[in-house]
Amino acid sequence: MTGMLSTGSSALLAFQRALSTVGHNVANAATPGYSRQRVDLVARPGIDRGAGAIGTGVDVQALQRLADSLVFARQIDSSGEVGRLQQLSDSASRVDKLLSDSASGLSGPWSAFFGAVEGVVSAPTSQVARSQLLDSARQLTSRWQSIDGQLARMESDTNADLKAHVESANQLANEIANLNRDIVGAGSNASPDLIDQRALRINKLAALVGVTAVEQDNGAINLFTTGGQPLVLNQRAMGLATTQDPYRSDRLQLAVQGAQGPVPLPAGTVSGEIGGLLEFRSRVLDPSRAELGRLATAFAQSFNATQRAGVDYNGNPGADVFSIPPPRTSAHSGNTGTATLSASIADLGQLTGQDVVLRFDGTAWNATRAGSGEAVPITGTGNAADPLRVGGVSLVVGGTPASGDRFMLQPTAAAAANIRVSMTDPNGIAAAQPIQSTIDEANLGNAKPGATRVTDPIAFASFAGATIDFIDANQYTIDGAGPFGYTPGTPIAGNGWSLSLEGTPAAGDSFTLARTPPRSSDNANARLLAAIDDNPVLAGGTLALTTAMSQFSGSIGSEARHAKLTLDAQTAIDKQVAAEVDSLSGVNLDEEAANLMRFQQAYQAAAQVISTADTMFQTLLSSVRR
Repeated sequence: MTGMLSTGSSALLAFQRALSTVGHNVANAATPGYSRQRVDLVARPGIDRGAGAIGTGVDVQALQRLADSLVFARQIDSSGEVGRLQQLSDSASRVDKLLSDSASGLSGPWSAFFGAVEGVVSAPTSQVARSQLLDSARQLTSRWQSIDGQLARMESDTNADLKAHVESANQLANEIANLNRDIVGAGSNASPDLIDQRALRINKLAALVGVTAVEQDNGAINLFTTGGQPLVLNQRAMGLATTQDPYRSDRLQLAVQGAQGPVPLPAGTVSGEIGGLLEFRSRVLDPSRAELGRLATAFAQSFNATQRAGVDYNGNPGADVFSIPPPRTSAHSGNTGTATLSASIADLGQLTGQDVVLRFDGTAWNATRAGSGEAVPITGTGNAADPLRVGGVSLVVGGTPASGDRFMLQPTAAAAANIRVSMTDPNGIAAAQPIQSTIDEANLGNAKPGATRVTDPIAFASFAGATIDFIDANQYTIDGAGPFGYTPGTPIAGNGWSLSLEGTPAAGDSFTLARTPPRSSDNANARLLAAIDDNPVLAGGTLALTTAMSQFSGSIGSEARHAKLTLDAQTAIDKQVAAEVDSLSGVNLDEEAANLMRFQQAYQAAAQVISTADTMFQTLLSSVRR
């Protein structure tokens, strides 16, 4: 009877624990991060009473948390990738919408501007057409400034998001370290709920920064970034931080707190939302601002150069219509020398707009691509007679650089934000070519005057006319001076002007040149201005501005689409991993209802065993009392 009572009692207690566990599962069916629990039962060893071993009941062996460490590792890895791609996709889509939308992009003002130039071509003496051209120019530059301003706000948003995410990541890391402490302190009796809370926070941290988890023998979990930097070591959290970029005080960098202070982390060492922010900034935002500035620079410089080659309504050499700032150079905060760099655009065809880091090694300068560290060709010594030349930019070094001094060159980053219309007088539009040419009727060759250009406004100011006489097909004189060699296809250069010939001159051929008078209806230079958008001035003289604009918009759209497609693929993988987790750790209410009925019946049966044992005991006592 004693054995029967003990057996029934053990069963009663075991099934009571099992019922409590089922109730706990049901209560937490909707709790985020909760893993289903199960009571593992084990039979008590039997006692040999001469007729064989007789069981003595049941014990609760363990309260088991149903989870798989391999599935958990895949889950946090997937969470980090989804966080990274979601952030990258959302941010890239913002840039894509900004540039592709007709209400905010460049295409509308761009077309309107060149339509206004065509208006001057059609009516070069019209004050209305000239005024419309300047108005369209202001609208176009305003749109450039507006787009760059929107991109600058995205830069500020990135800084703010980076700070917020770092604070959240540090809070989660501290909570995980504290949970490690509680779990290690509890040893083998650690509550499954504590382990669930830790797993939930690890998954949230992975979505923010991307982590790799390494479980220790004592039950603690160490966490590292994808680049191997520690975030949580046993019961200690290693905090993340933000620091100022050494070249730009308005930009934040990601860092990890070290014994000597924050240590900057390369962008590729983290994943999650923070990694997506840094990737967006380096892959989409910075290239977008640089390319936007390159287009503004190429447009302004090309238009100004053609404008300076003609004469305005008053007969004076054309002045610049647009102003644009020189390339930006920023000294590293750790420089010890006194050097400064003065930059200017030297070759539009070689201009890439990509940021370059210049470093002085004590004897010479070298250049590397910012971010990738890829070597960039550089020539020159840095003085005014032999400036440094890198990526289409000319740099003159002032002061004295110290060994190890570094500078960041941003050739076009500030261009779109600061492009302006510097001309206010519509009469300043140089619609006419500067020189009118007359062919001598006795000429024997088939050469005829082509385009003329102002090459030096100061020298051209004194030009009052000239006569070009060909001694033969390869030599000519200008007002008797010379002879000068002539190469077909090469312009004839005078004092502040140049003339191109079409065809082949013969000996004795003569051309008379006269200055274009004020209020001329000539539109030759206006036609050249109208063709600026189709001139191949970029990529070594192979890429026109309109094509470059289309490629720019297309490349951003491609980045956004690629990020979205990759996100969709990773989301599908994440759902598969989530389904694996749910199949093992999720609470199935139907299954729990069945378990509830089963354990309830077992509990009632155990109670009946105890009741039977009590009845037998009372019967025995009654027999003894008689």
